[in-house]
Amino acid sequence: MPITAHEIETLLREGFPDATINVQGDDGAHFAAEVIDESFRGKNRVQQQRAVYAALKGKMDGSNGELHALALTTKAPE
Repeated sequence: MPITAHEIETLLREGFPDATINVQGDDGAHFAAEVIDESFRGKNRVQQQRAVYAALKGKMDGSNGELHALALTTKAPE
């Protein structure tokens, strides 16, 4: 069953409740997400993106993952 942008946003909100989150995409497999959260301050891009992947709870894991591709933008608030 394909994943929806709303489901991705819900997972991200659980992991980053105070973040500004924007998820786009509607083909069930390819999405873009922007996550702006204070917890990213002082972390490099790899650390930020690993935190987002962890919040997705395995939805991108391997060939059996529900989420095939996610273009990800992460940053701390300005």
